[in-house]
Amino acid sequence: MKNGIDVIKIFIDIGHPAHVHYFRNAISIFKSNGHEVLVTTRKKEVTIELLEYYKIPYIYIGKNYQTFIGKFFSILRNDFLILIAAYKFKPDIFLSFLLPFPAHVGFLLNKPVIGFGDTENAKLSLKLTKLFTDCILTPSCYMDDLGEKQVRFDGYMELCYLHPNYFVPNPKVLDFLNLDIKDKYIILRFVSWNANHDIGHKGISIEMKKKIVHTLSKYAKVFISSENELPHDLKDYQIIIPPEMMHDGIAFSSLLYGESSTMASESACLGTPAIFHDDYGRGYTNEEEKIYNLVFNYSESAEDQEKSLSKAIAILEGDDSAVKFEEKREKMLSEKIDVTSFMVWFVENYPQSYRIMKENPNYQYNFK
Repeated sequence: MKNGIDVIKIFIDIGHPAHVHYFRNAISIFKSNGHEVLVTTRKKEVTIELLEYYKIPYIYIGKNYQTFIGKFFSILRNDFLILIAAYKFKPDIFLSFLLPFPAHVGFLLNKPVIGFGDTENAKLSLKLTKLFTDCILTPSCYMDDLGEKQVRFDGYMELCYLHPNYFVPNPKVLDFLNLDIKDKYIILRFVSWNANHDIGHKGISIEMKKKIVHTLSKYAKVFISSENELPHDLKDYQIIIPPEMMHDGIAFSSLLYGESSTMASESACLGTPAIFHDDYGRGYTNEEEKIYNLVFNYSESAEDQEKSLSKAIAILEGDDSAVKFEEKREKMLSEKIDVTSFMVWFVENYPQSYRIMKENPNYQYNFK
């Protein structure tokens, strides 16, 4: 026991670069509180690079596959390798962003499994996970009712790392971009659409991407962050900064435009307006538009792509945009909790924390 808290062993599985950010501050606090933490991960974009940058030890259990057969094989492989790692580590609790592998292993070992989730259309992952998970923590704006296991918190996953308690934008990112603090620039974010919940989506067409770049270049410097390789005539726009500085880049930008719900929400948390394209949408980006007017949601239709481009121009032409959106961010922060502090309390005090939140959901506002 340390500081009145029982020391526990926490197993965290990470499957995406965003998950590194969701859990990295909690991991640091867990360790400072005397707990043991084991992290497993797979190769997905810059996940490994981020874990190494933040000096988080991990066990590598392979790369992700894109084909259906490959994904099925991955489930078996990941379950097996996580089981071996857990058998050696002997964890007291499993934690992840609603991933099936640690849930399966936690169930087999009769250990509590806590999953975070904010993506309503990740139906397959939810089906493979929910039965084996003891508790699912979601933002209060999550659109679906997941039953008795669900605990809602008044915040966004992106506040785990972009809340001002943890993040101050570093202007050195402007040196990498060869810009001055007064320069106006835009970040475009294009995704690969190969996640399980992206099946059937096409996103912004190549022709429209080119039109967006050439149109918005008249108003500001354009940088592109893309999961897929860019066409030859767009490669000169590719943003080249260390992956850990992407949030600094967003913070000083005038607009985030693209297909990533996570980056749209990151922008909202930083006071940068965001345009987000997705036919299904997200509860959190809907709320960030409806209540805070920080994100502007559009479908993937050709008509909406044209409308969003007009909206982007209107934002860039607004002289008071930076001040206006910073005021909206301050309002949002005043109403949301410090999600990392809440997470740490919930895990350290589980299952009592689950009962407390069910009986008195307002208890979460102790974590501001």
